[in-house]
Amino acid sequence: MHVDFQGWVSAHQKRFEDVLGQLLPRADVAPQRLHEAMRYVVLGGGKRVRPLLAFAAGELAGADVARVNVAAASIEFIHVYSLVHDDMPCMDDDVLRRGKPTCHVQYDDATALLVGDGLQTLAFQLLSEHRLNDDASRQLEMIKLLAIASGSRGMAGGQAIDLDSVGKALTLPELEFMHIHKTGALIRAAILLGAHCGSITSTQLEKLDHFGKLIGLAFQVVDDVLDCEADTATLGKTAGKDMDNDKPTYVSLLGIQGAREMASRLHREALDTLAEFGDTAQRLRELADFIVLRKF
Repeated sequence: MHVDFQGWVSAHQKRFEDVLGQLLPRADVAPQRLHEAMRYVVLGGGKRVRPLLAFAAGELAGADVARVNVAAASIEFIHVYSLVHDDMPCMDDDVLRRGKPTCHVQYDDATALLVGDGLQTLAFQLLSEHRLNDDASRQLEMIKLLAIASGSRGMAGGQAIDLDSVGKALTLPELEFMHIHKTGALIRAAILLGAHCGSITSTQLEKLDHFGKLIGLAFQVVDDVLDCEADTATLGKTAGKDMDNDKPTYVSLLGIQGAREMASRLHREALDTLAEFGDTAQRLRELADFIVLRKF
């Protein structure tokens, strides 16, 4: 029986919430306050776009969903840790995330810092203690892949460039370089980790990585448009924050219409990259549509 895209998304989101709840430390385990805060920031919010990309890539590669569960959780823990730290006063100093008070507001700065640390290390614990591929060298590659995507050559490096770019006028290549790292690296990693849980060739991985690069950039372009056009209630985070902080965005560089056109071009190129996969890439195509066509 064919399940439509929305049904597929809803089923995975609901099931994955239970997976996350099981993989996180229980709130009644010491240190209770830290574990309670970790559960607060992870559970009950977010569209789970990165895990959904991992599940879609896992389906393409014929992976066992139980294995993809762990890979997807590791990605989500890294993503949420980055949000917690990003919202802190020393970074973007925001008070709202996923429709509720940010971690440092709900708890305190020190707890928020430790929540991020705890989630980051938990991600790598999961990747190392569960068997995600029968080939041990492939699993080591998965750990390395997530480490690079998360660190100074990936997400953390992109955030450093972002903080250093406040008040500056970046060129389009400079802006793309920043977001390939800050936003795109973890999106690419989600797709590759999901695929690594199954059977996939190196050529196919290269295609999926290119798809992830394109859709990761498109994700950020759309975010920049929504930051200008959507309200805080719709976004679940403070609207207009980047403009208020004088950060370079695709909208400030290209204008609303130019940013829309760029997102559409990236969308088309991403879909073209999946052509050889046929029906096995249907969920990835649908997720690309979802990412680019979100209340645009």
